[in-house]
Amino acid sequence: MPTRTTLSSTCFLTLTVSLLFLVTGHQALNSGQYPVVVSTWPFLEAVRAAWRAVDNGLSAVDAVVEGCSACEELRCDGTVGPGGSPDENGETTIDALVMDGVTMEVGAVAAMRYVKDGIKAARLVMQHTEHTLLVGEQASVFAISMGLSGPTNLSSSESMEKWTKWKENHCQPNFWKDVVPVGGCGPYHAKDFVGLYDETCSNTTPVGNIRSSSHIGLHNHDTISMAVIDKMGHIAVGTSTNGATFKIPGRVGDGPIAGSSSYADDEVGACGATGDGDIMMRFLPCYQVVESMRLGMEPKLAAKDAISRIARKFPDFVGAVFAINKNGVHAGACHGWTFQYSVRNPDMDDVKVYTVVP
Repeated sequence: MPTRTTLSSTCFLTLTVSLLFLVTGHQALNSGQYPVVVSTWPFLEAVRAAWRAVDNGLSAVDAVVEGCSACEELRCDGTVGPGGSPDENGETTIDALVMDGVTMEVGAVAAMRYVKDGIKAARLVMQHTEHTLLVGEQASVFAISMGLSGPTNLSSSESMEKWTKWKENHCQPNFWKDVVPVGGCGPYHAKDFVGLYDETCSNTTPVGNIRSSSHIGLHNHDTISMAVIDKMGHIAVGTSTNGATFKIPGRVGDGPIAGSSSYADDEVGACGATGDGDIMMRFLPCYQVVESMRLGMEPKLAAKDAISRIARKFPDFVGAVFAINKNGVHAGACHGWTFQYSVRNPDMDDVKVYTVVP
């Protein structure tokens, strides 16, 4: 009997230690407890969908797909999935990525037309090809051939209304610089070559770099980037977005670029990013975050370091990252806006939203 009591006390002590959970500021120290779901922004239903999947025993990759798919279906903030962010032609296209932190495999699609299921298409690229990234209409052909629904018009009445008002405002603001338009909305020609064109072109007013940080914001340039640690401790990330509003057709941002919008390594942890992808993708901030954590940096410092590297070169940029290490410690950093990210783990009754200020 005494032996049984001692064993019971020991087991109770072990259980108590294993359940220790500490929240400090915007960091959470998770003592080996899985699963964990982290996402950019207060996309609560997306995090709940991922949580249900991973809590029921699905893999990190499957949970990421479930979470990002929910956001696509809900058209989170109008910047994920169909029906938002029209390009200069009024068309909505999809960028998405999924990465397996165990195998380091990546599947991605970019500027995909006519298919609304971006994250599912990205997983199909990872599962059924030796490639990493498929783009444009050929990505759509691939996705449809693999069983996804389409072709579908990805525009909505809201996106077309937004586009019409933009046209009425002489297509301002836009992403062109150092060009001369023929008419208020182009086509555009480089100023250096204006003499090659007729008088109509030469009499137009040159357009400088009219792109400004005010054109990049929460409701016109957002992304869901999600990381999941499953019950086995395996890590995956995923990203889905319909890109920058009024982008030049053919533009691909950071969404489908591994190491930029998201990155995962089972041995270290994961990162997700959101913001001005045209600038952020030049720095591969999520790769930087994970490699900094690999070298021993805490997630909070790794996130701040990655953002500061960008801000030193582009002080007017807006963007943010979250970082989570393999033990569940998470943090965020941002520049140019206030950032929020969402977390769910076993010690929470529901999703918790963390706010990070520049």
